[in-house]
Order: sequence, then C-alpha cells, then structure tokens
Amino acid sequence: MRALDPEVVDAVWSAVEPLIPQPDVSHPLGCHRRRASDRLCFQGILIRLSTGCSWEDAERLLEGRVSDTTLRTRRDEWLAAGVFDRLADEALHAYDRIIGLDLSDVAVDASLHKAPAGGEGTGPSPIDRRKLGWKWTICADREGIPIGWAATGANRNDVIGFTPAFEAMTSRGLAYDIESIHMDRSYDVGWIRDCCRKAGIDDIRCAKRRRRGDPTFGDGVIASDPLGMRWAIERTNSWLSNFGQLRRNTDRHTSHRLAQLALAITILITAKLIDWRNRWSPIR
Repeated sequence: MRALDPEVVDAVWSAVEPLIPQPDVSHPLGCHRRRASDRLCFQGILIRLSTGCSWEDAERLLEGRVSDTTLRTRRDEWLAAGVFDRLADEALHAYDRIIGLDLSDVAVDASLHKAPAGGEGTGPSPIDRRKLGWKWTICADREGIPIGWAATGANRNDVIGFTPAFEAMTSRGLAYDIESIHMDRSYDVGWIRDCCRKAGIDDIRCAKRRRRGDPTFGDGVIASDPLGMRWAIERTNSWLSNFGQLRRNTDRHTSHRLAQLALAITILITAKLIDWRNRWSPIR
C-alpha cells in the first residue's frame, strides 16, 4: 500500500483537482470564513482511507488545520459530483492505454470485512460470530487490475454482488474482449452462466470441489487446480485489505464505501503506472 507515498499522492491529486466542482463562495453578509484548501482535505481523506482512523483522528494528524466536519462535508460534495467514480474510470483508462488490460482471463470474487458501525449495506457476518460486516465483489483482469466492483452486506450471498459488479465491468465496454471468466463454485448457477453468455463470454470456469478418489499429484496425474486463475484476484483482495478503512469500515452508507473502494483502486493503479514508468523509462 502506497496511499501516502508523496509521488503517488501528487499523481492522484493532479487527476482529482480538475474534477472538483467550483464552490459557491457567495454569502449574503459576506462573512464566510476562509475555505479550507481542497488539497488539504484530500490529504485527510487519504489518511483516513489508509490508516482506518476516525475523522477526528485525521484532523489531529493534520494538526488541526482542517476540522473533521469539513473533511466529511468535502467528501460528500465530491461524492455528489461523481469525483471518485470518474477518478477510477480515468485511472483504468490510463492503465489500459499505457500498459494494457489483459482480458484473456478475468476473475470474479468477493471479500468480506468488518463494519462495526453498521448502517446501510451491512449485515451479520456468517464467519465472524455474526458481527456486522460488509463485502465487496470485484471483477479483475489477469494481472489483478479491478475492472468492475460492487458492495453488499456480509450476510448476503456472493451471487448478490455479481450482477452490479459484472454490469459495472460491461458498462466500460470490456466484456467483448474477455476470453475466459473464472469464479469459485458459489457462482456456478444457471442465471450467472446465462448472464455471461449474453455478454459474449462462452468460456466460463467455476472451481469444483475435489472428491475422494479424484486423481492427485501423488498418483502421477496432474489434478485440475480448483483455484484456477483466481489467484490473481486473491492477490487483489489482499492489496485492498491493506487499506485500514476498507478492512474495518466505519462508514454508514454504501455510497461512502464505494467511494473509498474507488479511491483505493485508483491508488493501486497509479502506483503500478509509476512502477512501470520507473522500470521502462527510468529518469537519467
């Protein structure tokens, strides 16, 4: 995770700044306090995303230069203006143009995490003593780059998140280039297969449970790997889980969680683009 790497922050901010709507600075009495800078608020949002701290702690880490109320308000203003979604789309477009998405194999998987504050889009976790939690569902290319995502409650079946994540991917016009799609056995249902075929994806691979008596490596026969190409998306889920606010989310609305997820994905893509530049175009 490099959310606070100055090089990554500067690159992401250069994309965020043009997307921020112009504020209404008019006031009938002309006595508005000076508006906190957008760059400072963006830094506070990144601190909360990466560390998982509260808004109040983000204010303290910024030495009180901006209040926690202002940070929340600015986040909501940018959310209403679609800044986070447009930012993620721009990052994906840049990655596809510079490096190129590898859509020969696409994987779909969900990842469940804590949401102790509850709220919209959360539910009792079936694997964590029914504590409140949430889960994201991600479609990722062969290299683990997210190309579609959605959020649901921890108590919802994995297939519930498939449709919005798959639709987010197809709305970007990427389904036509997908050769194979890999999912675990929980997605092996008829309507999901029909959905993939309607999008033009015929090679649908769902992991199967190995049964007693199936050939194994010890018998001299290579057994089919139940994980398949899903290892790439497991790595992506691990990357995203490093963000404290995703791992233990305290937002109360699904839109806030999706904004955090979009910003985290933007940071991951930006870091990869910087690494690619340093590898192939080193500064001499």
